[in-house]
Amino acid sequence: MVALRPLSEQTIVITGASSGIGLVTARIAAKAGAAVVAAARNEEALRTLVQEIRDAGGRAAYAVCDVGREEDIARVAEVAHLDFGGFDTWVNNAGISIFGRLWDVPMPEWHRMFDTVYWGTVYGSLAAVRHFRDADKAGAVVNVGSFFGDKAPAVQSTYASAKFALHGFTGSLRQEVEHEGWPISVSLVHPGRIDTPYNEHAGNYMPMQPVHRGMIYPPEAVAEAILWCAAHPKRDMFVGSQAKLAAVLGAVAPRFTDRVMEVLMYTSQQSRTRKATEDHQRALFKAGYGGHERGTHEPHLMRSRSLYVKATKRPALTAAALLGGGALAWSLLRDAKEHSAPPPEAGDMAQLTPNNGIHVAEPVGA
Repeated sequence: MVALRPLSEQTIVITGASSGIGLVTARIAAKAGAAVVAAARNEEALRTLVQEIRDAGGRAAYAVCDVGREEDIARVAEVAHLDFGGFDTWVNNAGISIFGRLWDVPMPEWHRMFDTVYWGTVYGSLAAVRHFRDADKAGAVVNVGSFFGDKAPAVQSTYASAKFALHGFTGSLRQEVEHEGWPISVSLVHPGRIDTPYNEHAGNYMPMQPVHRGMIYPPEAVAEAILWCAAHPKRDMFVGSQAKLAAVLGAVAPRFTDRVMEVLMYTSQQSRTRKATEDHQRALFKAGYGGHERGTHEPHLMRSRSLYVKATKRPALTAAALLGGGALAWSLLRDAKEHSAPPPEAGDMAQLTPNNGIHVAEPVGA
């Protein structure tokens, strides 16, 4: 087990920190006492974030960075060295999506997608591993994947392809650092649908504007999972039951899941009223609008937190609660069966003991 430092003693690098999940994670980490190195393309948003953290008594620095450029990633690591003497956790969070059928998305957009989502994660992860190895210190690499990296949908085909590659890379990276015996924790976070400017930034080749519908989780739930992995070695963290369900159903009932997604994905990811703009690329090749934690959605169910994340953080308590609940349910079911049994015949009465047919359930945990 890798021994990681408490969050309050860490320096954390976060890519994609100008909006959404990255922005929320940076703010929460700073409030917890961590030094934050924020990286993104939007310098104005980064400057504002760093000043906000410093004004509140925290420690922060920023580096303007296009994660698809390896030299930019090297500059982020350099800023961490110059300002804080290095870092303890590297969070690969930067990402962007494209909505559109496979054959409608131009090939340069495909390449740009992989530059950001996949190659950005590769460059960041390897920079972190080299730092931890050369400094002979323990550290964490936290890669933000997606439930679309576990089960690919229609319409976001390019994004799912890049996230599948990211998931595969993360698994291989973990095995290789463990084989070397290096004290490096490699974690993969699997968010479901999250309330961020995801749709506003995404490229779009559909007739209507991209939207989230259905169950949506707050970015704080993803930040909670990321920061837990920063201080506690964890292989996987699913944010939202929908994320875990997609992974499980995709594995055990792939054809059924295909059919369901074929029906739902075309309508659930497009607005019913707002037509697409002529700016198909949006934030693919330029910085998106920064400083915004949340996005705009159509009718949906907003969750205040992810109970799945809470349960994953406390597996022993969760298991105890499930066992206790199961024991209570079994006890009640047995009572019901016994009390619903037909009355004994008169000739059988002599065979009954005083307590026969009566069960007193012990309190759970007694």
